[in-house]
Amino acid sequence: METGGVFDSLLSGVCVVFTLGMFSTGLTDLRHMRMTRSVDSVQFLPFLTTEVNNLGWLSYGALKGDGTLIVVNAVGAVLQTLYISAYLHYCPRKAKVIQTKSTQCLSFSLTIATLLTSVSWSLYGFRLRDPYIMVPNFPGILTSFIRLWLFWKYPQEQDRNYRLLQT
Repeated sequence: METGGVFDSLLSGVCVVFTLGMFSTGLTDLRHMRMTRSVDSVQFLPFLTTEVNNLGWLSYGALKGDGTLIVVNAVGAVLQTLYISAYLHYCPRKAKVIQTKSTQCLSFSLTIATLLTSVSWSLYGFRLRDPYIMVPNFPGILTSFIRLWLFWKYPQEQDRNYRLLQT
């Protein structure tokens, strides 16, 4: 196997590991929903957007015949469907929206996982010289940095609004 082939395989493996790691961060939310029988601090939008993203990439992977894209996004689509189903099961009919300067509703682990996943897929696309893989991951990188900035600006341990909600 040539050096480029080894690097491509390694990079493909890194993409798979980071992406599956990102998908698994939803397991914490799933466990929380099951234990509390509510969706009080769980956001729906990340599940929905990831599901749509997985289905799009699964289609592209099938068209291109890229096994890495197919496997990762098939697993992701199944997990996101599970998360969405659980969310809809535990979602109350009327939800209240409280606007605070709180990062409590943001998942730090999902932010890090999204950053690592987006960077690795961008590198994978760059290595393959495939802008259809590379470019769509730039928003994930950008939004991850924005969320990291929010965590810096509103650290969870000093989050007064969260402490008030707990009493």
